[in-house]
Parts: sequence; C-alpha cells; structure tokens
Amino acid sequence: MQIVHTLADLRRALKPAALRAFVPTMGNLHQGHLELMQMARQHVDARVGQGGLTVASIFVNRLQFGPHEDFDTYPRTLENDCALLAANGCDVVFAPSEKDLYPEPQVFKVHPPAELADILEGAFRPGFFVGVSTVVHKLFNIVQPDIAVFGKKDYQQLMVIRRMVQQMALPIEVIGGETRRADDGLALSSRNGYLSADERAEAVQLSTALKGLAAAARADNAAGQLDVSAAEAAAMDALRQRGWAPDYITLRRQHDLSPVSGPCAEPLVVLGAAKLGKTRLIDNLEV
Repeated sequence: MQIVHTLADLRRALKPAALRAFVPTMGNLHQGHLELMQMARQHVDARVGQGGLTVASIFVNRLQFGPHEDFDTYPRTLENDCALLAANGCDVVFAPSEKDLYPEPQVFKVHPPAELADILEGAFRPGFFVGVSTVVHKLFNIVQPDIAVFGKKDYQQLMVIRRMVQQMALPIEVIGGETRRADDGLALSSRNGYLSADERAEAVQLSTALKGLAAAARADNAAGQLDVSAAEAAAMDALRQRGWAPDYITLRRQHDLSPVSGPCAEPLVVLGAAKLGKTRLIDNLEV
C-alpha cells in the first residue's frame, strides 16, 4: 500500500488504474470504515481485478466544522489508520495536509439546495453541508474515482453527495454501505471515543429511541392513523428524561427527507441527533 501526501504524488500513483474506487474519511477509523473499504475492494476485484485501485483519503476538513465544534480535538491517528487500511484491501492512502488540499483560501464552494442541506443536520450545524460538499467535490476532482463508497450512518450526507453527483453530471457511482453497529446496537462512530464508560453504556438509548419510533410508525401507518408529531415528541422526551439533549428525533420520507404529516405509503426513515454529555451522536433507521 502506498501512502501519499501531495496531489502530484497521488496522481502519479493512480495513473495506471483501469478503475478507481474511493472511500473518503476523516481518519480515526473504526470497523464501519473498514467495511466500506472492503466493499470498495470487492467492486474493483469483481469489475477489473488487478487493473483497478482502491483509494482512501484521510483528511480532517476544517470547512465542515462550526466555530465551537471539535476540529482541534478531533483524533488524528494516521499511523494506526494506515495499518488498518492496509489490512483491509486499500492500495493507496491520500493523507494531505491543509496546505496540500487548500493551498489558498477556498473561496469557491459548493452550496447544496437549502431544502436538503438546511434541514436536520444543516439546521443545527449551519454551513456543514457546504463544507462537506466542497471537500468531497474537490476530492472527486483529485482522485477521479469511478466508484465512491460512503456509509449510511450519515444518511443526509449520503443524500447530499448523491444529489451533487447527479446535478454536476459527475461520472461516479455512489454506493452506500449499511451502518455498522456494536453488539448492543450503537452505531459505530469516530466520536464514540469521546464517551466515558457510563456514557458509552447509555449511548445505545439513541438507537433504542429510533427503533421505538420506527415500530410505532409502522404500526400506526398500517392502521391509517399515523400521528407523527406526537410520536416524535414522545421519543425526544424519553431521551431528555435520561439526561440527553436531543436536537431532533424525526420520521421523514427516504427520497427527499421531507416531513411526514400522516399515513404514508412511501419508504420512510427515522433520523436522530442528540448530545450525551459533551458528545453529539447521530443515527438513523430505515422504516
């Protein structure tokens, strides 16, 4: 496996590839990331075999962090990340510095549509999806992948990226990998490492709340009496009573994340974000 830091070195490393599969990350990798890497490897091997390359990027992107978020303290674990990637089918790691990726202030930015990017995560983290879309578009331009693999845990992010690829006519197949969970149901996240032992034991309650809302939605929807606002409020209150500070627990349409006001025949998704202590966790569950 090659580890490169500059755009010129990356382009030299990728030049012979007949097909490129790309997994963008911010590092501090967990099993969920590694399964995305394995998916990328499987797609390359199935399509072109040894003529293709798998690529992972490791870059903590300042543009997607708010002024009071954890950019400075976000774990940087490059050596360990590279060892994990090498053991899970990665051919090339691109680990640029800020100066490599942003040699001058990034004044050209990608602004996704407000109806998709200013709701849910975007409402609580203003500018987040501008930062995500800008860095992903730039990485796509640099790597020029045929395939890009993202996790479904960041459900809204995956939707924004898919819409960007479609709107910009980028020749990239975006593949979503299922959320990887711990045995107790907690969605794996790089930020789980911020949790104390007691908080880690409590953290599973977020996925429990989503499961409860999903089950209620299925039952009520089947009975033709879905009361979304009451079910969402009950799920939020249950978390508050346990000491959480929820931002949202909500039922949305899968295809555009628009609200549901009553019985609905379309595929739905439950999404949640809540703070436990100082750690903000997100999760989702397709209904």
